[in-house]
Amino acid sequence: MDPAPAVKPADRVEVVEYTDPLCPWAWGSEPVFRGLRAALAGRVRWRRAYCVLFDDDDDPPPDPAAETAWYARYIEDIGAHTGAPRARRLSRVAASSWPSSLAAKAAERQGDEVAERVLRRLRESVFVLGEPADTAARALSAVRGVPGLDDERLAADAASAAIREAVLADRAEARRPVAEVLSVRGGSPHPGAAKETAEGGYRYALPTLLVRAPAGRRVVPGWRSYEEYAAAFDELSPGLLTEPARPAPSEALARYRSLTGPEAAVLSDGPWPPRDAVRVETGNGPLWLHPDEAAVHPARAHAPGAPAAP
Repeated sequence: MDPAPAVKPADRVEVVEYTDPLCPWAWGSEPVFRGLRAALAGRVRWRRAYCVLFDDDDDPPPDPAAETAWYARYIEDIGAHTGAPRARRLSRVAASSWPSSLAAKAAERQGDEVAERVLRRLRESVFVLGEPADTAARALSAVRGVPGLDDERLAADAASAAIREAVLADRAEARRPVAEVLSVRGGSPHPGAAKETAEGGYRYALPTLLVRAPAGRRVVPGWRSYEEYAAAFDELSPGLLTEPARPAPSEALARYRSLTGPEAAVLSDGPWPPRDAVRVETGNGPLWLHPDEAAVHPARAHAPGAPAAP
């Protein structure tokens, strides 16, 4: 009798990332999450569930200008903890997370690499450019030029009933948090206890990672250190997390195309920035783009001296 086929770790361990493209804590967690994904590449099934932080039925603010000013200060406070860049000027609070969530979910049909880069652009729309991708047109504009992306297919998929059902399922899943996050303690400025919803239930705080393995499950909510995530993986599957060699700065920028200062510190090894990196100014440190990314990135239109949009 032939021996049973070996079960790959990726078939046994699932990581669910509860997130939203427009969440500031999720944006600030990108250095750690990018590091985790590199250390777990090929060893887990990693999927994202989009929570829909800004829902279509949310009441519009009575004073949009005051709401925007308050939210800009909120993002600034979060950036003080995370070190993540923030836009020099926020044009408005996002009207809805649906367009960016639909685009991010639709991009998954075009492969992991395209999906990663689409989600990144959607995050940068608000936290780098200050123009949240909160309509279908803005979401599609934000991701234009992503390498390998079929723009027409993305637009069609994002508008399809199937993708909307998938995001609805994500939204519902995010509103069924595990018991462990109903009460969370810890020294983090964002410990990640579940949030009450208008319907009287709860949803995951963003971001939250839920790890499932044959040995059980672990949940790591809120803004956490790399070591706290690593400990959760080690408890469930010792040795699963392996630290890859960090590439030279030029190689890291070529791989990721877009890096913040905190990301460069954990994802590359050597003097930063690379000679050909393109610097994009923000309100809290620069964003660094690979030259090929800079040539197609919407930051071009926001650079000083750029012509006004028609």
